[in-house]
Amino acid sequence: MREVAGAWPGPDDETRRALGTALADIPAGAVVLLDGLVASALPEIVVPEARRLRLVSLVHLPLGVAGDAACRAREYAVLLASRRIVTTSLWSRQWLLDAYASLEAELVHVVHPGVDPAPVVSWCREGSRMLCVGAVTRTKGQDVMVQALAQLTEYEWSCRCVGSLAVDEVYAGQARALAGSPQLAGRITWAGPRGATELDADYADADLVVVPSTTEAYGMVVTEALARGLPVVGSAVGGVPEALGAPAIGPLPGLLVPAGDAAALADALRGWLTNADLRSSLRELALRRRCTLTDWSATTARVSRVLSQVAT
Repeated sequence: MREVAGAWPGPDDETRRALGTALADIPAGAVVLLDGLVASALPEIVVPEARRLRLVSLVHLPLGVAGDAACRAREYAVLLASRRIVTTSLWSRQWLLDAYASLEAELVHVVHPGVDPAPVVSWCREGSRMLCVGAVTRTKGQDVMVQALAQLTEYEWSCRCVGSLAVDEVYAGQARALAGSPQLAGRITWAGPRGATELDADYADADLVVVPSTTEAYGMVVTEALARGLPVVGSAVGGVPEALGAPAIGPLPGLLVPAGDAAALADALRGWLTNADLRSSLRELALRRRCTLTDWSATTARVSRVLSQVAT
């Protein structure tokens, strides 16, 4: 494994040189798995190397989703030069095939992320303890969640937000200011980034995980919640429905609402807080979904099969 540090996907000159050196040092004919966040940013370096290396692109959230025409053109060039493409969700795969018409569908493979096994958490039957996990950024939608919770002040609840406040400091400040209104009276707390042990404790102290993202390629927080038997209320965006289990498992262990819709999110959370039967049902469905989750060894094996295809 070779790490090229830098401000991806907007690398500086030093980072560009480092990527070029790292690729040049790899023997000709080698199979190289490149993170799409790195590869798609620098086609002028990556594409020429495709003539001597067997490149495979790993795409989480396609850069073209939020990028302009130039960004899409860079990503497209790298994907066309790749022998195979691995995406982390069916949604990401379909987005690529729709956006980049010349890609061959049989060369684009889906490998869902794994999840670490975790113990089932105890829960409060009132369901009042909410948890939101993710860097505080616009794409994670914490401001929408705060606006939704502001409509539910007549109910008993608390919400703990875990994740970096430094990725987008302006947005994080705006979200925290919303949460600091007198009507919310400290019911939303901001824990910042957490280590693995601390995050386990945060999950163990939750009844419900809220995922208010506006953009999400898959939603690993969703499967981390389900691995602990925690239901999810989240946005019906990107790969979030897949992470919950759609369409394969039947009734979902959570509730989905349109992304960016604070009123719809408030309605879903109100239903959770006021309907004991709904809470019990979603808890049972979360425990069932937990039994279907796969760990990282399964993910590694699937990626290895794709790489083997390229190697032969």
